[in-house]
Amino acid sequence: MERTDVAIVGAGAAGLSLAHRLSGHVPGRRMPSVVLLDAPPGPLRPPRRTWCFWETGMNRFEAAVTASWRSLRVRPSTGAPVTGDISPLRYKLIRSTDFEALVDSDLRLSPNVRRREATVDTVEDVCGGAQIRFRTADGRPGVLHARWVFDSRPLHSVPAARTTLLQHFHGWFVRTDEPVFDRDTAELMDFRTPQPDRGLSFGYVLPMSPREALVEYTEFSPRVLTAEGYEAAVRHYAEDVLRLGDVEVVSTETGVIPMTDGPVARQVGQSVFRIGTAGGATRPSTGYTFAGLQRQTRAIAAALRRGRRPVPPPAHSARSRAMDAVLLRALDSGRVDGPALFSRLFAGLPMNRLLRFLDGRTRLTEDLTIGLRTPVGPMLRSALELPVLPRRPFDQP
Repeated sequence: MERTDVAIVGAGAAGLSLAHRLSGHVPGRRMPSVVLLDAPPGPLRPPRRTWCFWETGMNRFEAAVTASWRSLRVRPSTGAPVTGDISPLRYKLIRSTDFEALVDSDLRLSPNVRRREATVDTVEDVCGGAQIRFRTADGRPGVLHARWVFDSRPLHSVPAARTTLLQHFHGWFVRTDEPVFDRDTAELMDFRTPQPDRGLSFGYVLPMSPREALVEYTEFSPRVLTAEGYEAAVRHYAEDVLRLGDVEVVSTETGVIPMTDGPVARQVGQSVFRIGTAGGATRPSTGYTFAGLQRQTRAIAAALRRGRRPVPPPAHSARSRAMDAVLLRALDSGRVDGPALFSRLFAGLPMNRLLRFLDGRTRLTEDLTIGLRTPVGPMLRSALELPVLPRRPFDQP
């Protein structure tokens, strides 16, 4: 039986981030031994995707940042767009392939982190830690004993909740014949898209150069579309709304992110924890995950280095999660017009304050000011009914 101090299951953004934070050498401190278990190539590996977040200054993965913007634009369904400077923040994009390459090159030099391909079958508590049973890429069984296990694999089902919507999207990385994109400004929300019966939809444009951009169609709604439906939606947005002309689709991305007020268990055993989306790192009202999982993995690494119990902290405050629950209920019930709400907020408040709010970094007084910009009656009604609503399992699409 192999033994290690820390086992990390899954090599997506959360698993790689934690492994990177635990790698290397800190003078005067013993670094834990780490085994990172990555699924062999196939359906268990996370698909290629992009992660976006905003921050002041630089981070430990800055070399993997593909592009960043200080100017964001929100377009209502009708009327003039709102463009704002978010300084001192920057809105950043990282592609998973670049992130993985950066982390992998550092891990190869680490004296305390081993990476191996294996399919994990079970993780269970045992005396003095946890035991992982796995199969190697050629089918051989193996057992790994770890003092601590951090499991970043996606949950098999969405937790029971009062409200669950899905953020689902399909995007094209495009190259155009003409210079049609404003390289300095990202289109954060463009509501000139057909709206679903429940929830909302918007376009999203992240320009990398005057001729290259990620063009995406996104919905917050209870059900995903067909592959044909996504293609039609992106094509309509690119051709009929943006009027890009002839484009070359270089690559695509598709994803589904649960937006739910269901509780997520971060500890599932005495020595077994969940991290990343599985551990509640996703902000329920927005679907953004990267910043939350960085806060989570930073805290875990600090606890391990200090010899403390490394329970992952909540990625978002109780107040943020409570406000998210109200917003999700208001959107799902149809009491609030989503495009009108977001357009009004971005038109009436500084964008950098709104971004700090969406990242849970505003004070209570700022939260109250933002709340007064929303339809108070429908939001209050949604808040009052939440305590009596039952939590129901989500009917997976």
